[in-house]
Formats: sequence, C-alpha cells, structure tokens
Amino acid sequence: MGSQEALGQAARLASSGLLLQVLFRLITFVLNAFILRFLSKEIVGIVNVRLTLLYSTTIFLAREAFRKACLSGGAQRDWSQTLNLLWLTVPLGVFWSLLLGWVWLQLLEVPDPDVVPYYGAGVVLFGLSAVVELLGEPFWVLAQAHMFVKLKVLAESVSVILRSILTAFLVLWLPHWGLYIFSLAQLFYTTVLVLCYVIYLIKLLRSPESAKQLTLPVSRITQLLPSITRSRAFVNWKEAKLTWSFFKQSFLKQILTEGERYVMTFFNVLNFGDQGVYDIVNNLGSLVARLIFQPIEESFYIFFAKVLEREKDATHQKQEDIAVAAAVLESLLKLALLTGLTITVFGFAYSQLALDIYGGAMLSSGSGPVLMCSYCFYVLLLAINGVTECFTFAAMSKEEVDRYNFTMLALSSSFLVLSYLLTSWCGSVGFILANCFNMCIRITQSLSFIHHYFQRSPHKPLAGLNLSPFLLGVFALSGGITSVSETLLCCEQGWPARLAHIAVGTICLGVTLGTAFFTETKLINFLRTQLGRSRLSDKMT
Repeated sequence: MGSQEALGQAARLASSGLLLQVLFRLITFVLNAFILRFLSKEIVGIVNVRLTLLYSTTIFLAREAFRKACLSGGAQRDWSQTLNLLWLTVPLGVFWSLLLGWVWLQLLEVPDPDVVPYYGAGVVLFGLSAVVELLGEPFWVLAQAHMFVKLKVLAESVSVILRSILTAFLVLWLPHWGLYIFSLAQLFYTTVLVLCYVIYLIKLLRSPESAKQLTLPVSRITQLLPSITRSRAFVNWKEAKLTWSFFKQSFLKQILTEGERYVMTFFNVLNFGDQGVYDIVNNLGSLVARLIFQPIEESFYIFFAKVLEREKDATHQKQEDIAVAAAVLESLLKLALLTGLTITVFGFAYSQLALDIYGGAMLSSGSGPVLMCSYCFYVLLLAINGVTECFTFAAMSKEEVDRYNFTMLALSSSFLVLSYLLTSWCGSVGFILANCFNMCIRITQSLSFIHHYFQRSPHKPLAGLNLSPFLLGVFALSGGITSVSETLLCCEQGWPARLAHIAVGTICLGVTLGTAFFTETKLINFLRTQLGRSRLSDKMT
C-alpha cells in the first residue's frame, strides 16, 4: 500500500469516526446527565472508579500489547498466526479477571451494603464483561487492519447508547437493585459490542463480491477461529516477541493512565463520594480527548505503522513515504496544539457553568470548578502527547521499545508517589497536577525521539508546535475577556446573565478560530486535502 493511499484511508477513518462519535457522544451525554440526578455520589464513586478500574485493568493488560504488535505487521503476514496470537487474549483475560477480582473482594475496603448494595456481584459481573469483550479481539484487529471506516465507531457508539438507555430504565424502575443495575448494563454493553463485529464480518464474508473487493485474508468466518497445522508454528514468533515488549510497556502505561484511580482505590486518600465527583469531572474533561484526539491517534498510528519500517531511521526509509509522514506529523501536531490551547483558554472561564448545567450543585459547588479548570490544561498536554506517542510507538524498534520501558517504570513509580503526596496536600486536584507532570515527561521523551529520528533528514515536523505571535496574542486576549465576563455574569445571576456570558465566549471563539484560519494556512490546506480525500472515498464505497 502506498503512503498516499494509507494517508487517505487514515484521514477517512479519523474524520468519519470524529463526526459519528460527536453525534453519539452527545446522545450519551444527555442520557448520563439525566441518570446522574438519580444517583448518590457514593454509588458513582464505586461504579466509575472501583469497578471500572477492575474492568479497564483487565482489558488493558490482556489486549493492549497484542493490538499494537498485530497492527504493526506488513501485508505479507500469515493472518492465521496473527489470529492465533490474538485469541491468547481470552485466557489471559480470564487470568487477570480472576486475580484482580480476588483482590477487589478480599484485599480492598468493601463499601457499606446499606449505601452501596451488591458490591460482590458487581465485581464478578464487571470481570465477566471484560472477558466477553476480549472474545471480539480478533474481529476488531482484522477490521482495523483493513480500515473498516465506520464499523468501529458505530459498534462502540451503539453499545454505549444502549447501555445508557438500559441504565436509565433500571435506575428509574428498579433503583433498589443497586450495583446490579450498572453491572448488567456493562455486561450488556460488551455483548452488543462483540456481536456487532461478529455479525458484520459474517455478512461481509457471505457476500463474495464485497469480500473479494476488500481482499480479506479469510473467506469463511471459521477461519477467524484458532487453528493448528503441522506446516507452520502456532504463532509468528516475531509478533509474539514484539507483543511481550509492548506488554511490559502496557503494564506501566496503565499505571500512568489510571494512576489516580489506583491511588484512590488502594490508598483511600478520598472517600467514595469525593471519588465520584472527581471521576465525573475527569470524564467530562476527557470528553474532547475521547471525541477528537483518540480517533485521530488510533487512525494515524495505523498510517504511520503501515508507511514506516521499524529498525530504520528517516534517512533509510523510502523518501516519498518519509516526506508524507513528516508532513502529516507536523500538521497533526499543529492541530493538537490549537485544539488543546482553545480548550484550555476557554475552559477556564466556562468550567463552573458547564458543571452546573451537567450535574447541578453537586458538581458546580465545592472542588468541582477548580478540578475542571485544572483538567482543561491537562487536555492540552493530552493532545500533544497523543500525537507524539502515536508516531513514536509506530516508528520505534523492538530495542527502543524495551529501553522506553525503563523510562515508563520510573514515571510510574514517581507518579504514584507524587499523586499520594499532592493529594494529601491539596486534595483531588493533586491527581491532575501529578498527571500533568508525568505527561510533560512523556512528551519530552517522544519529542526527543522524533528530533533524533528526523535529525539527518531535511524534514522538521516539530515545526508544527510553533504558532504565530499574532494568534497567541488573540488567545491571550480571549482568555482575559472571558475571565472578566465570568466574574461579572456567571453564575449566580440567572440565565439572562449566563446567556450573555455564553455570547461573549462565542464571539471570542469565533475571532480566535478566524485568526487561526488566516494565520495557519499550511494546516488548513492539509485539512482541506484530507477531508476532500475522505469525501471522495465515501462516494466510491
């Protein structure tokens, strides 16, 4: 596959995923805001922190390394060996769910059953839902590798919406079920998610014309199941070794990603109610990261992994491919920086209003607004880190991945210590401060790799982190105006004043985006080109 074709497919995947996710996330947002008004902070804390951590840890440890390794292979791979390797995620998931379930039941503090009923059943069902989701891993990787543009987004979004609808129904009609409500909804979510992939691929393979047009490596659904033959090894050992390298890294990355939940869960630095408020703010703050940054990161990781050859720096790659990769990386960095900076500048002045609209006084009073403002800055770091690590992990050799693991180990240890100290000092804001510190270190590591990777080539993709002074001045002016507007108009003076505050922000945002349009012409041309390719691809499919 050529670099331009891979770029077009990645852009199509990212843009289609973005539009669909925005639509479905808005629906889920409204449903969750409705559900939130019928729950206590304690139940939110147990579900969103304790049980979700069990599920996400099991899933992450069982599949993350397999995904990265199996999506990095070339077109000439033996897919039967790759699928065999992916099926190993299921027994691995069973192992982690049993081990972690025992820890969650026997070693951690058990909540008061009068306040949070059916905790034990919740642990069992959340662990089971993780194993169910792993059953769809071979189907997911096959779909991603062949750029099935809308399947992933539709499957995940439909599953999330149906889970929210089921949760809302059970909360209204069977509130005494306690954690059974959320556990059954989670199991329902993973079951629907897996069935979406399985049913789609069954229908696709039963249509010979579609399967032939897409050049799928399998012709029957049974070929996606594990297979043993005497003529070749059960798995590709090169992929298996790369998986082990990514597994060591994924274990450490999970601590960094979910570190604050581990500290809350194992060290009891916050009560269950405060954990619930923090997690709601954390989910709101990361909404843009999930809507925009995650689809871009996942799509362009596949692009970089297909275009670049591991073990080679920029001077030893195909020059056409490396030129395209450098241009894409520069534009992605610029896009991430602009998006993150916009969220940071305007988020400071609109955090309290957003929390009040979403969850009422439970969120907009107390530590909620301060948490949200802090998270707005963290989103800027998330945006930059997502792009830099997207390229870095796609271009690193196995040896470089192993060396990076040592850095991740140091980061994981320092993060846990720093989280505990900062939380003891300044409450739940300490988690965000610790995350910002570690994200800065990770960004520095990735930028260093990118700099050395392109050092002997004429391409300078890190120029994407430079903004025009005029645009920076407009950002600063907008931040000052919206801050004054918040002081004068928000949020205790009624809805007319709030609407005026929103109008001020809308005008400032329009001026800022207009300035970016005229000053960052290279990025605008890149977006126009890729969106044009995406529309053309949609018309042809």
